[in-house]
Amino acid sequence: MRKFSTTLLTCALILLGGGGPASAIDTIAREAIMIDYDTGAVLFEKNADQPMPPASMSKLMTLYLLFERVRDGVLSLDDTFRVSENAWRKGGAKSGSSTMFLLPNKRVRIEDLIRGIIVQSGNDACIVVAEGISGTKEAFAEEMTTRGREMGLKNSIFRNSTGWPDPEHKMSARDLTILAKRLISDFPDLYGYFDELKFTYGGIKQHNRNPLLYKDMGADGLKTGHTEEAGYGLTTSAVRGGRRLILVVNGLPSKKARSQEPERLLEWGLREFGNFALFSAGETVESADVWLGQKPAIPLIIEKDLLLTLSRKARRNMKVRVVYEGPIPAPVEKGAEVAKLVVTAPNHAPFEVPLVAGESVARLGLFGRLGAALSAIIWGRSG
Repeated sequence: MRKFSTTLLTCALILLGGGGPASAIDTIAREAIMIDYDTGAVLFEKNADQPMPPASMSKLMTLYLLFERVRDGVLSLDDTFRVSENAWRKGGAKSGSSTMFLLPNKRVRIEDLIRGIIVQSGNDACIVVAEGISGTKEAFAEEMTTRGREMGLKNSIFRNSTGWPDPEHKMSARDLTILAKRLISDFPDLYGYFDELKFTYGGIKQHNRNPLLYKDMGADGLKTGHTEEAGYGLTTSAVRGGRRLILVVNGLPSKKARSQEPERLLEWGLREFGNFALFSAGETVESADVWLGQKPAIPLIIEKDLLLTLSRKARRNMKVRVVYEGPIPAPVEKGAEVAKLVVTAPNHAPFEVPLVAGESVARLGLFGRLGAALSAIIWGRSG
């Protein structure tokens, strides 16, 4: 007789990550989102998919394309790009914008350009990179958009390398978390530049504008942004106790708010949530009965580590079930998906993970099947 089998495992933790956030926090930011780096769980969000003017936060995409070429050996940190008259006029001190104070017709090391973009938010450095890589800033902006689409930036269109106001130059807060996560994971040898507090070029010392870097809270990046339309924004990341969060806020009313609000939000996320390993890859979660097999049961194996971001508040409401339609008919092939692990909590969509057969089970021969069928008839046994 076939039956729907569920095995209930209890755990004193509440899931976050299968659906929407389990608890909310308000923010004065116009757009905001916070995610856990390891699990991708969204701790909270506000207008996270709304295309917005990202200002200098879009320089992160300029850096991504530059980092790719350094990582892949196309460029080295000691290579140089020439400063064009265009880069000097449109991105230099005369433009009244953030600048590295580059001089026209000079050659600048790639490493200095990286530091000038991150620490000094140099528009001139961004234009030099765009022209050095793609020939023109327009061609580079097209590459930014194309590469962004490949990375899953669904609401991002780039019209320049600097974040200079343009009605079509848009990103979403969620896209910025994706980009930040890729910068951290794809370039471990280059990410350290985001933590630099100051950089001197041409005898001019400037300090990093990320206010969280000066606070003892584990922040180590990434980029500020500000224009009149965008307001004050910050894409940042912080690590505490081996756990990393990524936060994007935009549309804040002042520099003071950009210093205080992200700190408050990150402290909330680091305090209220944690990451918990429920199962390890290759671990047997449960066993399942087999019908007409040469073995009466098979182990159900989880193939990947199960790490969930969980709220610390409602610890007694999470339920973990192993669900399968059983007994499972033989033959069963090792590695076949035969069950699923379902994690549920109030106000959250179920989180499901496939479970596979840990070993193969051959089907009984004719006489064995007849004996099993007779036993089931006489004794009500199902396997």
